[in-house]
Amino acid sequence: MADTPSSMLPVGTPLPPIRLTNAVNGEVVDVGALAAGKRGTLVMFICNHCPFVVHLLRELVAAAHEAERLGLAVVAINSNDAQSYPQDGPDAMARLAAEEKWRFPFLFDETQDVARVFRAECTPDLYLFDARGKLAYRGQFDDSRPANGKPVTGRDLRAAIAAVAAGHAPAPDQKPSVGCSIKWRAKRPRA
Repeated sequence: MADTPSSMLPVGTPLPPIRLTNAVNGEVVDVGALAAGKRGTLVMFICNHCPFVVHLLRELVAAAHEAERLGLAVVAINSNDAQSYPQDGPDAMARLAAEEKWRFPFLFDETQDVARVFRAECTPDLYLFDARGKLAYRGQFDDSRPANGKPVTGRDLRAAIAAVAAGHAPAPDQKPSVGCSIKWRAKRPRA
């Protein structure tokens, strides 16, 4: 398990257009439409198998549900190559979201184009946009990592969510997320 940091997309970057299929129900989700009229938008790049995601998943889902209650739109995106990592494919994604009773879409970025636009590097990679659609927070969930003994609290992301929901900017001192690298698709020869 390699520790890959997030790229720290610049604060103020506009929410890119995202239209991806929800692995849970097969519907195409337009994140811009989902975000319309909301206090902000939380975009989480995660996957099923990454030990960093598994380590904090229960608290991350709780924080995402709290964000929804505070009036934010929430989506999770999996950009891993499902051909090489079938445990991260749409069927497994749908099972995980259903078993965990997620109330937000779990979108599959099959082309990996959305991950590239976000400059996402790892799972989890977390992005919080304000009501104007500008990036307000990008960084870690908290200081906990698998085997470092620190409790999973979500302190950093939860503080940013509370600030954005209240119409304020999150603290400017933001630490990169750290996790497994996104599993990029190998260039395959054309037939």
